[in-house]
Amino acid sequence: MYRAAIISRDIFWPSKERNSAPDSSFETVLFLCSMQQTKAIIFDLGGVLLDIDFKLSEKAFTELGVTNFSDFFNQFHSNDLFRRLETGMEDDLFYDDLRTATGLSLSDEQIRDAWNALLLDFRPESVAVLPQLRDKYELYLLSNTNEIHLQEFQRRYEAWRPGQVFDDLFDAAYYSHRIGHRKPNASAFEYVLQKHGLIAAETIFIDDSINNIEAAQQLGLQTIHLKAGMKVEELSLM
Repeated sequence: MYRAAIISRDIFWPSKERNSAPDSSFETVLFLCSMQQTKAIIFDLGGVLLDIDFKLSEKAFTELGVTNFSDFFNQFHSNDLFRRLETGMEDDLFYDDLRTATGLSLSDEQIRDAWNALLLDFRPESVAVLPQLRDKYELYLLSNTNEIHLQEFQRRYEAWRPGQVFDDLFDAAYYSHRIGHRKPNASAFEYVLQKHGLIAAETIFIDDSINNIEAAQQLGLQTIHLKAGMKVEELSLM
């Protein structure tokens, strides 16, 4: 008999079941998840384990004279420049291309600091539960990010927890700019699944972006949409 956990979450039905499923417009449901069937969990980073605020970068760039920054990047959209940054573009080229795109003579440091402004603090309680979850599941990280942000949040983590490395919380951590694939592209999820021989139906994916959640669902992963106010440590994953 399967051990079941009750998770308050958004439910996204596989396409083959969607026609017979309850109305998915219901915001949250109590969902019985067969945890005995779950062998791995893939976490997003921003909005899941690390607090972020896109408006802070928008504000910082606006103060530098970039009044249309939301056209370049926001929570729901990235233009070609930022998509290239998140799939391996060199930092120096990014700085040059952003200066060209904006027509502003900004220094690398001004761009870097404004871009990093969206990064806030790690969620202590969410991070603290990861070692417990790792006793039961394989844990992976899959984040859309870039080398500028990676260097900054790793620096902050090491300042918060001296002598510890953030990536060590997981069996493996994957960053879009290092693997050349970004969510919601199927190739990003498939990269992790294939790399570790994971079965989608036995893997939970947790993300705060509905676009990423729906993409993962199409591949057959179990999904938890972590909306604003929800915390990893409050999910019944144990």
